[in-house]
Amino acid sequence: MTSHIMPTYGRLPITFERGEGAWLFDQNNNRYLDAVSGIAVCSLGHAHPAVHQAICKQSEKLLHTSNLYGIAVQEQLADKLTEKSGMDNVFFCNSGAEANEAAIKLARKYGHEQGIENPAIIVMEKSFHGRTLATLSATGNAKIQQGFAPLVEGFIRVPYNDVNAIEQAVELHKNVVAVLVEPIQGEGGVNIPAADYLNQIRSLCDQHNLLMMLDEIQTGVGRTGKFLAFQHNGILPDVCTLAKALGNGVPIGACLARGKAAKIFTAGNHGSTFGGNPLACSAALAVLATLDAENLIEQAAQKGDAICSAFKDRLQGNAHVVDIRHKGMMIGIELDSPCTELVQAALQNNLLINVTSEKTIRLLPPLIINDQQIAQLVETLSTLIHKHTDTPYES
Repeated sequence: MTSHIMPTYGRLPITFERGEGAWLFDQNNNRYLDAVSGIAVCSLGHAHPAVHQAICKQSEKLLHTSNLYGIAVQEQLADKLTEKSGMDNVFFCNSGAEANEAAIKLARKYGHEQGIENPAIIVMEKSFHGRTLATLSATGNAKIQQGFAPLVEGFIRVPYNDVNAIEQAVELHKNVVAVLVEPIQGEGGVNIPAADYLNQIRSLCDQHNLLMMLDEIQTGVGRTGKFLAFQHNGILPDVCTLAKALGNGVPIGACLARGKAAKIFTAGNHGSTFGGNPLACSAALAVLATLDAENLIEQAAQKGDAICSAFKDRLQGNAHVVDIRHKGMMIGIELDSPCTELVQAALQNNLLINVTSEKTIRLLPPLIINDQQIAQLVETLSTLIHKHTDTPYES
């Protein structure tokens, strides 16, 4: 690999040339089953014809004009997203971190409009919201913050899945204006909270006039078996951020707002040069249309249940497996010791996986994965886990 790229990534020793559905092919045309999807990005798999056609068609007409002018395809995407989410309006950007930056700015401006001089946002331990300076500061991971002090002030951290801790923080800090939380923590280890966790946060925010802000960058766009994870709870947040799967690989982010939060930004408050350009919005519209046409969101719930059930069956009796948890196609297999070497072992077996929080195997397969590929994923990874933990498999 060239020395002219900053060494910000611990890359695996492989380069992919092309993709097809759930498969990726390296420079020697070796085939790998992709159970990472570009970290929850390529939910339609690779080289999906609908996305390909949308990009090609749009590129023939117009790539960029800037937000100084109206963008028809952006307006169409905003209509679709608000229809699917129940939110009122959208700010478009290029990534999840940028979407969360917009949410943070919304919360601060909301606080100032309430006469609060130093607005604070409650965030969670083990959270991940991005790597810009503000989103890094909001993130609950001291390891990735190291070396970047002074961090941005204005964040109050509490344990995840603990509503009492949020309430105590609100009582103690009168400058709290919002709660920012992931419906499921992805980078934190596929941590799934109590079923009513989001409902309780919604009630608390209503009680104290706070903005409920949900980071749905990893959970959104069908990953959990609903278009947005909060829809499992029958609630609406005030702010919701999206990115990753929205463009199936074309960079796009979105900050959705509702009610009082939808009226905070005015002209000149925020902006993005590339945000919501015709190419990105065309790709996103194709993604949304394909999710509906192929019934992929409902299938995500069914396939996720099937994958999790198969792993539980295949890994039963292995005392080193602490937990197998999932919501739709967001799956975590937690072991009792670090298992990062499994990533390389899986690669050697033509399987792409991810390990987060050192001990949790995170699986984010494309929603289009088929039964044969699921069987291969379960068999290959289960064998590697048994070998890693030195546990013989008994059928």
